[in-house]
Amino acid sequence: MDERTKKIAVVTGAGSGIGRSVALTLAAAGWAVAVAGRRTEPLEETAAAAGEDAEVLCVRADVSDPDDVTALFASVRARYGRLDLLFNNAGTFGPGGVPLEDLTYEAWRSVVDVNLTGAFLCAQAAFRQMKRQDPQGGRIINNGSISAHVPRPHSIAYTATKHAMTGLTKSLSLDGRPYRIACGQIDIGNAATDMTERMQTGILQANGQSAVEPVMDAADVARTVLHMAELPLEANVQFATVMATSMPYIGRG
Repeated sequence: MDERTKKIAVVTGAGSGIGRSVALTLAAAGWAVAVAGRRTEPLEETAAAAGEDAEVLCVRADVSDPDDVTALFASVRARYGRLDLLFNNAGTFGPGGVPLEDLTYEAWRSVVDVNLTGAFLCAQAAFRQMKRQDPQGGRIINNGSISAHVPRPHSIAYTATKHAMTGLTKSLSLDGRPYRIACGQIDIGNAATDMTERMQTGILQANGQSAVEPVMDAADVARTVLHMAELPLEANVQFATVMATSMPYIGRG
């Protein structure tokens, strides 16, 4: 791809899991990718996995810190001059298996700070860049979750933030219309990552029993993100659900 036509993406939470898979898939498709995360070493591992011919910029950033987010997008602007895609992926489940009545304020706040406030801060920074650049516009893809539709037991902080992510997506879509800024959301169910490892050994179900759940390859998710990302700005996948075919989601209750 000609350097003048290379598209520029920011992927948060790119040191592992879905974020790493999406970053690698975008890089393989010819995108320049700025990978962001709280620790430098995993980001460098992502960059190395992309290969010597890939254009990958590693930026250490905590998405819940406004100064880090400002610095992240300033680095991308200084390096590339524009931004075509934000994959708003960074997230945390918080303490697993904690009953609602025992969840501490600190635990609640840490999930909200990353999953919701962090997503907002990154979206805001991307929106500002996409609005002022020439040509104007770009795309934001938010990583929602199956939990944006239905909760798991003992998941109130995570579920609440993922429902909020849907509101964030809709507001960004509306506010971005005058500036050719498209926004969509991908809701992912049981991609095989460190975050979902417990699903392969048994996880609490709504009926109180524990069950092993099927998972899918994270690369299957990444291909869907790439499809969403490479649509012309006149078209948008508003919401997509990508899940392990046999996971206990459809038919619950």
